[in-house]
Amino acid sequence: MMKKLSFILVTLLVLSVVLGACTQATPEPTEVEKTEEPEKTEAPPEETEAPEETEAPEETEAPEEAIELRIAWWGSDNRTERTIKVIELFEEQHPNITISYEFAGWDDHWTKLSTQAAGNNLPDIMQHDYARIQEWVADGLLVPLDEYIEDGTIDTTDVADANLDGGRVDGDLYGVSLGTNSLGFLADTTAFEAAGVDLPADEWTWADFEQICNDIYEATGIWGHAGPLHHDHIWKAVIQSNGDWVFNDDSTALGYEDDNPFIEHMNMALRLQEAGVVQDIESQVEETAANAGLEASPFVKGEAAMQLYWSNQMVSVADAVGPDRPLKMLLLPRVEGGGSANYIKPSMFFSITRDAKHPEEAAMFIDFFTNSVEANEILLAERGVPISSAIREALEPQVSPAVLETFNFLALAVEYAIPVPPPDPVGWADLRNNVFYPEFTEPVLYGAISPEDGSELFREQAAEILSAAQ
Repeated sequence: MMKKLSFILVTLLVLSVVLGACTQATPEPTEVEKTEEPEKTEAPPEETEAPEETEAPEETEAPEEAIELRIAWWGSDNRTERTIKVIELFEEQHPNITISYEFAGWDDHWTKLSTQAAGNNLPDIMQHDYARIQEWVADGLLVPLDEYIEDGTIDTTDVADANLDGGRVDGDLYGVSLGTNSLGFLADTTAFEAAGVDLPADEWTWADFEQICNDIYEATGIWGHAGPLHHDHIWKAVIQSNGDWVFNDDSTALGYEDDNPFIEHMNMALRLQEAGVVQDIESQVEETAANAGLEASPFVKGEAAMQLYWSNQMVSVADAVGPDRPLKMLLLPRVEGGGSANYIKPSMFFSITRDAKHPEEAAMFIDFFTNSVEANEILLAERGVPISSAIREALEPQVSPAVLETFNFLALAVEYAIPVPPPDPVGWADLRNNVFYPEFTEPVLYGAISPEDGSELFREQAAEILSAAQ
């Protein structure tokens, strides 16, 4: 019995060992399942798909597309040389963009661009003028730039709104100012010193101007002034100094009733011309016809002591004159008893035209021109005092005496500045080119008509042409 019981116990013990061994073996299938972790290690193959991520050529194909921009401007040889260098710098930084350029004098620029507009072949970017931008917008030849400001293509972080407002028409921005500007007379300080004549006070008058011209001519034999005293800018300055603007509010006629201030001015111009103390109309016409450029002008050659210029022209003129004849910029003279005629205006704009094939890249170039320190170290404020405060600060320690004089003149002009007038109305170009010069001011200086008769004719034609253009 005991043997039987022992046998049964041994048997049960053996079975328990065997069963225990079997239950410990069951984890083996789960370990096999764990060996499926290579599925997790498939991450490396996914990472090895990097060649798809490194297919940079496919992602950069669009920016690398060859793009050609066209740009046109007016200006002197000095401006052209500086602008071309900036274009080359931009091309270096944007290898897929090339820029072809066109440049000319003031009159030829507008003649050429008007022809291109008629043929739907305007450049992507054109240099534009405050006096003409409204007319070009009215004709649908320019596109608004606001979207490029909003998306940051053109960065205006360091640009005051006042420096952009001049480029707006009906609230939309059509031109980015290339510099602030004001009109005045450049004076050759060496000519004044040689004549023993003091530079005039800031609030000088046209009577002072006449006396200075006479005194300089008498002492030195050179003209007191070169260039047209019948310029339409001077006409505007005379009317503004008298407290009016040249056009009425709806641009249908002249905006002033009293013709006497400009009649008196034209009589002064006649007196100076007849006395031989300023450049006469015949010489001016010959100079214009020769199209010899800034370097051949009487003022640059030392044959005159003063000439009317915009402040943004100071650098070009100073470079042409040379360092031995320091120049001083004078505020505009006033009519007797009148106020300042100086205002701060955009020197000129860059605008994108209706025919631009690559407007975004055109906007990139405008941004570069506005905000690149390296570019502006080349330009050196030749087009006017930069609109970006960051650029002005960067340039001040390194500018030439001519640029510094421009900065100083603009600071003075701000003290006396009147509000910037509205852009010239549609029809002014027609009135200026076909009446103001050929039928009014030039015949007066040739002695063909009196200033009084010329003023009356001009007033009648202005009402007819301006009202018809609106």
